[in-house]
Amino acid sequence: MYGMAGVGVAAAIGFVLMLSSISTNIPVNPVTNTGVPSGQPGPIAFISTSSQELKKFSSVQELTAFLASIEGSRNALMAASGGVTSFAEGRPTLGLSDADSLQRAQEPTMAPATEGAPSTESGEGQDYSTTNVQVTGVDEPDFIKNDGKYAYILSGDRLTIAEVYPPESAKVVAKVGLDIQEGQYLQNMFLNDDTLVVFYQEYAQDNIIPQYEIMPQPFYTPKTHVLILDVTDRTDPKVVKNYMVSGAYSNARMIGDYVYLVTTSDLYNYRQPLIPKVTEASTTLIVPDIYYFDNPEPYYNFNTVTSVNIKSAEDAINSQTFMMNPASTLYVSEKSIYIAYEKYQPYYDVANHMRFFEAVVPLLPQDVQEQIRSIDADSSQSESQRWDRIATVLQDMYNRMGEQEKTALLDKIQKALEDYDERVQKEAHRTVVHKIAIGSAGEISYAARGEVPGRLLNQFSMDEQGDRFRVATTVEYYSRYLSGLYSNVYVLDEGMKVVGKLEQIEPDESIYAARFIGDRLYLVTFQRIDPFFVIDLSTDQPKILGELKLPGYSSYLHPYDEDHIIGIGKDTKENEFGGVQATGVKVALFDVSDISNPRLVDDYVIGKSGTDSEVLWDHKALLFDKAKDVLSIPVSSYDEVAVEGGRYAPPNVWRGFYVFGTSPDSGFTLKGTVEHSNTSDYYYGIQGSRSFYIGDVLYTLSLGNKLKMNDIDTLAAINELEIGSTGGVIPYPVPLPEPLPR
Repeated sequence: MYGMAGVGVAAAIGFVLMLSSISTNIPVNPVTNTGVPSGQPGPIAFISTSSQELKKFSSVQELTAFLASIEGSRNALMAASGGVTSFAEGRPTLGLSDADSLQRAQEPTMAPATEGAPSTESGEGQDYSTTNVQVTGVDEPDFIKNDGKYAYILSGDRLTIAEVYPPESAKVVAKVGLDIQEGQYLQNMFLNDDTLVVFYQEYAQDNIIPQYEIMPQPFYTPKTHVLILDVTDRTDPKVVKNYMVSGAYSNARMIGDYVYLVTTSDLYNYRQPLIPKVTEASTTLIVPDIYYFDNPEPYYNFNTVTSVNIKSAEDAINSQTFMMNPASTLYVSEKSIYIAYEKYQPYYDVANHMRFFEAVVPLLPQDVQEQIRSIDADSSQSESQRWDRIATVLQDMYNRMGEQEKTALLDKIQKALEDYDERVQKEAHRTVVHKIAIGSAGEISYAARGEVPGRLLNQFSMDEQGDRFRVATTVEYYSRYLSGLYSNVYVLDEGMKVVGKLEQIEPDESIYAARFIGDRLYLVTFQRIDPFFVIDLSTDQPKILGELKLPGYSSYLHPYDEDHIIGIGKDTKENEFGGVQATGVKVALFDVSDISNPRLVDDYVIGKSGTDSEVLWDHKALLFDKAKDVLSIPVSSYDEVAVEGGRYAPPNVWRGFYVFGTSPDSGFTLKGTVEHSNTSDYYYGIQGSRSFYIGDVLYTLSLGNKLKMNDIDTLAAINELEIGSTGGVIPYPVPLPEPLPR
């Protein structure tokens, strides 16, 4: 009597349960075995476990055995889900270079750190601005630096040193092309008294032996150069050291006389990975120890953290490598480096097997559950054979049920699947943060690992205060039944364990800006309107103290003083379709003296929808100084011109700087603008736009390769300097080896 109806319900159930037939003989959450011989892979855990013990490989053989174990289990999962059968398919087999073990080639001589931050007063007695950084005492690299008398500018493969103070006699004193690989460019640098540290990347050649071949072949891998220059004589800079660290440049910081560099490198082949190292010329200085976790990640890279004492006459270097996902976001305090990345759990078909047994099977009658589990445990049959038997059991169960009973079961299953999918999706995207301690003499030691749900916006989503680490994330998930979007704030202890949290802030909105200042977090979320939140962090339990809603949003928040916050972002308006679109660049001043009732003091909107500013994505483009009463931001506008008759009219293009005075009482006063270009020409050389001051002179640099000098108060033009694109070559201190005779 239930024939057709039973088949219909069974088909519906079958659709809900489809892709649930993966056999349990594929390991889902076993313990990783790193001691298996190469070529005999053991199981690997892809699902989070409670253990996060840090371990160190004692030899290359142990590393390759561990990777072979991972590759074997991953290939089994991929094959079961219809994917490729070999993770390394299509890649050459790589030979190890000069390292038989993971020990240092030599112990570096470490010099004591120098206390104190870089001076902000030049030899001329003039105060000057430095790079806008997140943490006081922790310098961040940039393509322009100044010392109150000279400006140092990187463009392409060239370093320009200009004597810019006094501005009336400004001139270029050195313009040199550094000897770097063709097609590459100088990325950024640090300035420490008479020492420049320049970073650039190249694709260096390693010799490899393809699988089952005899002759080595060239293979190019990214290497990051740490170039140390002595600029005591600004007219004749000299290269002192040229260290090369395996991997692509990720980020760097400078604390005192120590530079900390993070590089990431692909393993390329799990059977014979390229081991990271630090070299100078043809000499290997360090082969870093490689660390891993007993609960591994779904994907692996080598993340190498290297410290260099840039003032030491010896090779004062520390370096350690951590095998994990590639570093994405970096936060550095004076005592710790925090490396963060988003971990996404791959959704293999084995997850559908788990979904069926965790969400559906417990809702079935007890006798049906027992039959299904017994069939699934029968390893003598293939997965398809087992599923055919399970489907028969389900069909028999449906045929015995009445319509109301079947409908009720379907409703329960539907709700269980929704709850399961929501939980899995929320957990699928998590942020992993590794805490690495740094010592006063550049020591590097792993401290702890933490995980929180969601994704970071940028480095300003993280902060260290005392022994607490605070982080703000956005959770965004989609499943076949529902979706969600909200923001969270977490407090972690010294061991990176979550001790407090505030979740589901402003549903349906994501974080657009965050700034931790002392015991407060200022947070901006956005979807249609800009909620500006003041969040208390004086205890381990975050709580919202106050909020303000207004049109537009801020992408970057900067402290004015303890009672006022500057926000820089975009204004918005409702479009003809009922949606919201961004328009001009907006600067806003918030009064947070009454924490329960933040208010807008003033805002200023620049341009229309074709207007943008680098500050929205690069905080180093901002110049703000309260004592000097200067707020300078680069602005570019691209405004379409409306004409009749369908004729084309070129847009109005403008690039330059808006300069404001700022007051807690009256808000923003536009001092004026500094124009750098009004054409759509593309400029080569300078990486972006920056402004700085020396004394009462405002210096602005933009893509047109021109450094302009104006009075900081009136913006009256004083002088300008062409950076240009010519220069000689600085040779390295160690001669390159002579080519082999033919």
